[in-house]
Amino acid sequence: MAERPVLMIVIASTRPGRVGLPVGEWFEAHALGHGGFDVDRADLQEIGLPFMDEPHHPRLRDYTHQHTKDWSARVDAADAFVFVHPEYNYGMTAPLKNALDYLHQEWQYKPVGLVSYGGISAGTRAAQMVKQVVTTLKMFPLPEAVSIPFVAQFLGEHGELVPNDVMEKSADAMLDELVRVSGALKPLRT
Repeated sequence: MAERPVLMIVIASTRPGRVGLPVGEWFEAHALGHGGFDVDRADLQEIGLPFMDEPHHPRLRDYTHQHTKDWSARVDAADAFVFVHPEYNYGMTAPLKNALDYLHQEWQYKPVGLVSYGGISAGTRAAQMVKQVVTTLKMFPLPEAVSIPFVAQFLGEHGELVPNDVMEKSADAMLDELVRVSGALKPLRT
C-alpha cells in the first residue's frame, strides 16, 4: 500500500482570542475525515518562531538555530499545505509571512490551499497576498479555497466552528485537488 502524502495545516493567527484555532480544528477534522492525507497541524502560536533571526539566506539551508532546524524538518516532510488565515489590514498575518521567509527549498513544488476568514471580505484580500508570496517560493496555490465571511456567525456556544454546506463542499473540493496536484508535483520534489 502506498504511503499517504502529508498535509500540513498551518494556523496563521497568533492573537489571543483568535478565531483561527477553531477554524483550523474544524479543517483538520475535515481533512482527517477526507482520508487523502496524513495531517500535521502547525499552530504558529505554539511553534513561536521569533522574528527572522538566521544569519544566512534561507536558500543556503545553513541554519544556526534549533527552532529553524525543527521548522525546516516539518515543512520538508509535508507534501501539501493549507494555510488557515485571517486578514489584517488587507494582508496576511506577520507570523505567516515570517514562517514562510524562514525557509526556501523546503516549500518548493508543493501545492497550497487557503482557508481564509474574516468579515465581509472573508479574508480574500489576504489570500491574494499569500498567493503572491508563495509563487515566489515555487509553491502552487490552488484556485479551490474555503472563504468564510462573517466568521463569528459560524461559532458555536463553546467557540467551535459550525460549518455550513458551502464550507464543507469547498473543503472537499480543495482537498481533492491538493491530492491530485501534490501527486503530480512529486517528481519535481525528488
